[in-house]
Amino acid sequence: MEIGSKIRAVPDFPKKGIMFRDITTLLKDSEAFAYVVEEFYRHYKDKKIDKVVSVESRGFIFGSVLAYRLGAGFVPIRKPGKLPAEVIRQEYQLEYGTDSMEIHTDSIQPGERVLVHDDLLATGGTVAAACKLIERLQGKVEGICFLIELTPLNGRKAIPEKDVFSLIEYDAD
Repeated sequence: MEIGSKIRAVPDFPKKGIMFRDITTLLKDSEAFAYVVEEFYRHYKDKKIDKVVSVESRGFIFGSVLAYRLGAGFVPIRKPGKLPAEVIRQEYQLEYGTDSMEIHTDSIQPGERVLVHDDLLATGGTVAAACKLIERLQGKVEGICFLIELTPLNGRKAIPEKDVFSLIEYDAD
């Protein structure tokens, strides 16, 4: 299945010069949705994943289903102030400034094998911060997967020592 054709390109969103990759058109197609989940599952089914960690918010869509399919737990990483129990925070660089994200301190146990999922890899700052949070909790990042990778933005450079798997690569952002 050519899943790239299931994603809508929206020019100048959220601002002029950005080509937004809208996954809602893929999500509403039950066959395409199932295909994506199964492709991720096939890639990671033998890795003995304990937890799937996803970044707010579109990463939650496939991350939670993938966790279920792998027989693993699901752990959300959220923006500050969104998780109700004790958290640790990690800052990361944006193009202009910084942002941060949080994870519950009891969400990953030392030595657990973790798969990180997000919908899109751009510059890699978000996923690099997610990996740091997991490692601070002494989890072991076994892989990182994305539905979409914007290759011109070189996001893999932010996570070079990790196993990275993307289903769709765009050569232009």
